[in-house]
Amino acid sequence: ASVPVLAGRLLDPARPVVTYCWGPGCDGATRAALALAEQGFRVKEMLGGFEYWVREGFPYDTADGPRTSAPDPLTAPLRAADDCGC
Repeated sequence: ASVPVLAGRLLDPARPVVTYCWGPGCDGATRAALALAEQGFRVKEMLGGFEYWVREGFPYDTADGPRTSAPDPLTAPLRAADDCGC
């Protein structure tokens, strides 16, 4: 079966779908977003993928429970309280 046919059975068309890949070099999320949008789903693509979600310190769920990593100073934006020394 094609992805759009399966999507119609697995996804709620009333809710937006977020597509993402591991990192920014992957185009699978873009291709999936297009396929879903062509079937009438509301789609958002998470730019930067899961890699940058984790690197920016956002929470995520694992089989062992929720996790949060410390933000990577090379990729995460500075918080207002942080002093960049500029």
